[in-house]
Amino acid sequence: MFGLRSDGKRIKNIDPFMKIIPHIMFDRTDAMVMQSQDYDCSGIDEFIQDKRKTEGIRFSYLDILASAIVRTLAQRPKMNRFCVNGRVFARNNIQVAFAIKKKLVDSAEETTVKLTFEGTENIYEIKEKIDAVIKENKGVEVKNDVDKISKILTRVPNFLIKFMVRFLMFLDKHGMLPKSIIDVSPFHTSVFLVHLKSIKMPPVFHHIYKFGTTGTFISIGQEKYEPVVKNRETKEIVVKKMLKAGVVVDERISDGLYNSLTLRLFKQLMENPHLLETKLDKKVEDVK
Repeated sequence: MFGLRSDGKRIKNIDPFMKIIPHIMFDRTDAMVMQSQDYDCSGIDEFIQDKRKTEGIRFSYLDILASAIVRTLAQRPKMNRFCVNGRVFARNNIQVAFAIKKKLVDSAEETTVKLTFEGTENIYEIKEKIDAVIKENKGVEVKNDVDKISKILTRVPNFLIKFMVRFLMFLDKHGMLPKSIIDVSPFHTSVFLVHLKSIKMPPVFHHIYKFGTTGTFISIGQEKYEPVVKNRETKEIVVKKMLKAGVVVDERISDGLYNSLTLRLFKQLMENPHLLETKLDKKVEDVK
């Protein structure tokens, strides 16, 4: 309440134009900026093959993707902000949420998980966390905190579900939502990752939820072989495997130039995973 939250600190030193934007664009659905991204898979595949051969470690595209997200937000902190009730906040930590299908059949339940990072982790540490949370949540009988809260909310009649959800949204808007709920909520995260590559689907531009504080959605789809200009001077064209992505950002958290330069850094990290092998000495702190 009054600009105080358990998951972030209000930013007071902000550009006047950016300060008024949340009062023009009230909701995240008003402020969604969408961009398609293509990542050259050459460096990714070489990294995966090299680590499997030399170290016996089986890295996945998800490991590289999550590691690139964490490293990017650690170096570009404005992209880890969120906007609630016309105020802009700096998030206390870096979080990545994604959905897990408990079994790859239509009838199987789906759950969501959220991982919290300091920002200095290397790709080995991030992979370890991802492997552990996937293992913990696989299996039809497994119920995590998100599943338990959802079950509690849906035990009552439909009109009461609507009331409770709106009540939670009211509490969140005014900074009164309990920390215990924020900690497990997949809607309160730095980035929500949609990993459609795992089910061989193309990427989508996923909407940003009105509830919660998610500032960015990244959807990764199936790779495609495409003609690419290798040399602009000679106009030489080669065929490369490209990873397709759809990125949706809440433009109220930072300006267009900052967003663009952040996506450029993210692309560099995605295409050069070896940059993620070493720990980051210190993450860049946001201006309060």
